[in-house]
Amino acid sequence: MSDTSNTPESVDVVVVGAGVTGLYAVHRLRGLGYSVRGFERGDDVGGVWYWNRYPGARCDVESVDYSYSFDESLQQEWDWSEKYATQPEIMRYLRHVADHFDIRRSYTFSTAVTSAELDEETLRWTVRTDGGEVLSARFCVFAVGCLSSTHRPGIPGVDTFAGATYHTGEWPHEGVDFTGLRVGVIGTGSSGIQSIPLIARQAAHLTVFQRSANYSIPAGNKPLDEAARREQKAGYAERRRLARLSGGGSPHMAHPDRTLEVSEEERRAAFEKRWELGGVLYSKTFPDQLTDRAANDAARAFWEEKVRARIDDAAVADLLVPTDHPIGTKRIVTDSDYYETYNRDNVRLVGLRGNAIERIDERGIGLADGEHIGLDAIVFATGFDAMTGAVDRIEVRGRGGRLLKDAWRGGPRTYLGLGVNGFPNFFNLTGPGSPSVLANVVLAGEQHGEWLADCLRHLDEHGYTAIEATEQAVEGWVTECHDRAAATLMMSANSWYLGANIPGKPRVFMPFVGGFGVYGQIIADVADSGYKGFELIPG
Repeated sequence: MSDTSNTPESVDVVVVGAGVTGLYAVHRLRGLGYSVRGFERGDDVGGVWYWNRYPGARCDVESVDYSYSFDESLQQEWDWSEKYATQPEIMRYLRHVADHFDIRRSYTFSTAVTSAELDEETLRWTVRTDGGEVLSARFCVFAVGCLSSTHRPGIPGVDTFAGATYHTGEWPHEGVDFTGLRVGVIGTGSSGIQSIPLIARQAAHLTVFQRSANYSIPAGNKPLDEAARREQKAGYAERRRLARLSGGGSPHMAHPDRTLEVSEEERRAAFEKRWELGGVLYSKTFPDQLTDRAANDAARAFWEEKVRARIDDAAVADLLVPTDHPIGTKRIVTDSDYYETYNRDNVRLVGLRGNAIERIDERGIGLADGEHIGLDAIVFATGFDAMTGAVDRIEVRGRGGRLLKDAWRGGPRTYLGLGVNGFPNFFNLTGPGSPSVLANVVLAGEQHGEWLADCLRHLDEHGYTAIEATEQAVEGWVTECHDRAAATLMMSANSWYLGANIPGKPRVFMPFVGGFGVYGQIIADVADSGYKGFELIPG
């Protein structure tokens, strides 16, 4: 008898990641009869919401929209408690989905995929995990998330600090009690802006170290009562229809006219309405806000008027109002009482421009001007190696043994954000080259999951073994994504959309900026054409 003890397990599909996109991909492909194995490095479902448990973590898409649309009974049975859900409620929702559809049985948790290597003869993928498992898969699907590889800046002396250090993207599950402590928060992006008000309420003293000011808009959060939930559930079909046509995957359309084509009274009324809606969609009040600087200036002026009215100290307000990028070119943060927090006696804001952190020692943080700030705990709210970081930490080898990391050394190169030349039957969902972080990721995950399911079914129905993006199609898509971004104001900000927060990372605008609805039509047209831009490889 032959020894089969080292024979890899053979499956149709390996899915990496158990966030909103991975869960749907597993459910959808399993429903078509494919054998699917999922792997997740965390010990439960949730993806970004599993790891980001910092105080105040909250979604910037309305709860009713940040939810799956594929099952009507799921839409009707789940009750959101408030307008913008917090991390614990989103985790409860995703656990409910996993339980309702028995998705966990297809996953191995607390297990990271370490490598995926193409066998060029069979066009199958050999997938290895840190638990020692080896699988042979026809299709390799990454749903690893754009915001799941944390970034800590290389500040000299950080390892010598005697107190506790935390990163908002790797928050202890048991929580942190800052009562009576001197706390420093480094970073005022989304996680910093959301956590600072709650940390300030606990800490004896909080020092916020701001590298660059960000635009934030109050969530306008409120509890949802039964009447509101009934109305939302009755209107789900129309909400979803509008969301799929929209720029960002939410059912709120921009004003039909350009910013400066309407009267000042009408313009202010439109801005006020979006301000009351809360959150990120302020950047889409008018259709030209991210393409015309004068239009953007009008939106910015309204924002500044609102924010300065919330801050008691004009000098502090000067630090908190961004001057280096147009509003919306970095993701607008959704906050609760952020600006008001700086009116507290126990909170100090330190602007690092012109007075940078020089080093960290055992007692705290030293600034370039010689001041030393004593601290008991430091929170790094310093974000992620976004878009590509989670992919880069896995050794993915395609044709000729080429590493995906090397193929993307000058920036990610995809076709539609779905295919990569030289990597047949490999799909990286809701990542670079797609709307990804510029859209409601739950509907984006469904959009990619549906496209993927239809694609695999097409291959099988027509006797194809594999599908691979052509180099010409990749080159064309990379150019289109660049040209679309260059026609906006988005390129004028040093944002993580461009990888600007990671030293040495190439400056390439990574998401597709043309809008969720436009992108959906593009990928639908490609499928309807018989997958133009892809080579379909016969069995």
